[in-house]
Amino acid sequence: MSIATGLATGKEATPELAKLAVSRAMEKAGTTSPSAVLLLLTSEFAKNPEPAIRAAAKTAACTQVIGCSAPGIMTEEDWILDTPAAAAMVFSDTATLSVTEKENASLLLRFAAPSAINSTWLNHSLNQPTARFGGISGDATGQGAFSVWQNGKGEQQGYCEAAIQQATSAFKASHGLKVISEPKGITGVKQHQLLSIDNIAATTSFNEAWQQLSSQHHQPSRHQLVAIYAKAREAITEEDDYHVATVLTSDADDDGAIILSKTLESGDWLSWALRDVNTAQVDMVKTASKLRLSLMADPSFAMLFSCLGRGPSFYNGSDQDLELVKTLFPGLPIIGFYGNGEIAPITGRNEILDHSAVLGLFA
Repeated sequence: MSIATGLATGKEATPELAKLAVSRAMEKAGTTSPSAVLLLLTSEFAKNPEPAIRAAAKTAACTQVIGCSAPGIMTEEDWILDTPAAAAMVFSDTATLSVTEKENASLLLRFAAPSAINSTWLNHSLNQPTARFGGISGDATGQGAFSVWQNGKGEQQGYCEAAIQQATSAFKASHGLKVISEPKGITGVKQHQLLSIDNIAATTSFNEAWQQLSSQHHQPSRHQLVAIYAKAREAITEEDDYHVATVLTSDADDDGAIILSKTLESGDWLSWALRDVNTAQVDMVKTASKLRLSLMADPSFAMLFSCLGRGPSFYNGSDQDLELVKTLFPGLPIIGFYGNGEIAPITGRNEILDHSAVLGLFA
């Protein structure tokens, strides 16, 4: 196998963990000289990742080391939260990562610290819009020390990216949301304030959706409801290609507005949706199956970037997204992390997503 992963955990965040993760990946890949290393470290490394990065580069005899720190990391072997750990994926010359040769890439792998999120670089390209895929290396609040690196050293600008070369790809976001209301046109917005939907106060629409759920046997929490929106009604009802906005506050005020995490436009279509465990699992299987068909080949490796609120805490102590991908593709090398935002194209434009899992398959 020319691409493989390694995972190492310990009681302290030491360079030895990075060395061990890379060594294990190299042994499984059957290589002594990988062309690139994707290195992910838990947040215990974030304040001073340089010794671990150097250890990884020295072990692989390779300066092409790219990655970030995150609250949790994963491989096909296991997922790790709240424990110092390192995960590595090593690449041979068959498929590799390149930080320098990105000009004609159709897909860029990108990591960013919360402080470096910027809509300009998210969609910037030298030639034409380039799809970007990855995640934000932050916790649920976007606070704390988090780091990114490339070329074997920390990146002060707060983000890094690499082209995935000599590999075909298929990638998609799995929102895992249960739509609970019919799409209706937005008739009033003011920046992040959603004022009215179909000429009805936004709070009235939201409360009606929540009360409908509350009348059922299982009563959800109000924070499980989100807004999904798109330019066309069919994007919600048929195409499953919509944007997601977190409800920041649903308290009624004088104008009946709801504060959302994103700005919407009058004329957009909106539905209320529920973060639902069963729906999320079904959606991940559907997403992975669609990607396999799109790839038109058996995948050689996968990357999975998941919201911190979508991982084991959402699935009651077990990351069912990871387990489902492992079941669908036995033995497939997988690497990824849990962050506070996922990067993927939605309706042709790269976006930072909420409460989602982004899966990429590569052959």
